[in-house]
Amino acid sequence: METNTRRDFIKTTLTASLAVAIGTPVLLNGGAALAAAVTTEGSTGLAPLKFTQVPLKYAFNALEPNIDALTMEIHYTKHHAAYVKNVNDAIAAENIPYKTEAEFFNNASKLSAKARNNGGGAWNHNFFFETLKPGASAGPQGKLKEAIVKSFGSVDKFKEQFSAAAASRFGSGWAWLVNDKGTLKICSTANQDNPLFDNAEVKGVPLLGLDVWEHAYYLKYQNKRADYIASWWNVVDWDVVSKRA
Repeated sequence: METNTRRDFIKTTLTASLAVAIGTPVLLNGGAALAAAVTTEGSTGLAPLKFTQVPLKYAFNALEPNIDALTMEIHYTKHHAAYVKNVNDAIAAENIPYKTEAEFFNNASKLSAKARNNGGGAWNHNFFFETLKPGASAGPQGKLKEAIVKSFGSVDKFKEQFSAAAASRFGSGWAWLVNDKGTLKICSTANQDNPLFDNAEVKGVPLLGLDVWEHAYYLKYQNKRADYIASWWNVVDWDVVSKRA
């Protein structure tokens, strides 16, 4: 699914928000690949930017019992679809000139609330849904595992710190694992902000992201966000995360 546009995008965007844990320097692939970028039109500068929904690679019920079918269906067809529509409406109505995702997010602080929030929501959800897969996961492997262990002490300690970042995010937002020029960091952002915005406090390429908005889990888990986070680890597609590193 990765294209030259996406590879170019990742090489030119290194941003994130609110660090909660910073690891020691590690070397993965320099953050040169990001498999889950929203597709764009206009990479040649001939057409305006357009966000699209990446098709799911699994059925709505495929992640049960960890994520229920109804939540997946509403999350994807209602929430995510609305973000995509609204950001494209904003781009057209406000004559937003940026032709690529890199330009859009590098100028996020200059955008209207509608463009900023919905652009983040469109990108974040593509990134999130592409990180999920049915069935048991073996966990991080190879260079990614080595980097996690070097940065956080062990995979279990990494999961503890990441889960804490997700659980402690007040209100709606996201938890992220980012690669900041070879250093792995865990961070958290509010609302639909993401680790690529120009005014982010922590700079880095996102490798893993967890949606902790209530719409991502409330039908099954109600107010038990910690239970949702624990179940989410069971459906992380670590092959996708490794390819982003």
